Amino acid sequence: MKKVLALLFIFAALPVMDNDSSGLSAQDSLERLKQGNGRFVEMHMKHPDTTKKHRTELVSGQHPFAVILSCSDSRVPPEFIFDQGLGDIFDVRNAGNVLNKHVIGSIEYAVMHLGVKLIVIMGHQDCGAVAAALSDETESEYIESLKASIMPAVKACKKSGNYTNNDVSKAHVIQDIQELLSEDSALKEYMQKHDVQIIPAFYHMDSGEVEFLR
Repeated sequence: MKKVLALLFIFAALPVMDNDSSGLSAQDSLERLKQGNGRFVEMHMKHPDTTKKHRTELVSGQHPFAVILSCSDSRVPPEFIFDQGLGDIFDVRNAGNVLNKHVIGSIEYAVMHLGVKLIVIMGHQDCGAVAAALSDETESEYIESLKASIMPAVKACKKSGNYTNNDVSKAHVIQDIQELLSEDSALKEYMQKHDVQIIPAFYHMDSGEVEFLR
């Protein structure tokens, strides 16, 4: 009996595969982000999904409608930028919105376990990590690892002759998408079968506007 109870506890703790949990298509999810950003730009935020009741409801599980990889910069919080609330966005953040196994695993979890249909990878204006990659200064091994992830975008931009911070940030977002789809063949196959879309974006800090790059 004890073994049965132990097994029941283990299975109860496993994440539930609910691939239609958000109820939103990729296009509907994108439209929701665009509308929220429009409110943010005009400073007419609704601050949805922030009630005590909703917070309590989320204890039983999460159903985000988008996963966003963005920079850790304190001026770039996705929930504010897109005027969303608790449980709406599956955030993945680090300096320079760079990819590694942990980041890819996080995105994969949001899509394949939580049913998210939209992936957004978002760079931003005047990114500090990009500035470090453009600099000739040597940093600690940890910051150097961030720079190494951004350097392919730096080289591509220098080759084209357009290599301002913002040029590199946009190129790096495209690079992230190419790398993600190249590295994670299981995710790519899942996306194709389940109509999951991935969109590059760039946040203009001065205006508050998010520019979707396609």
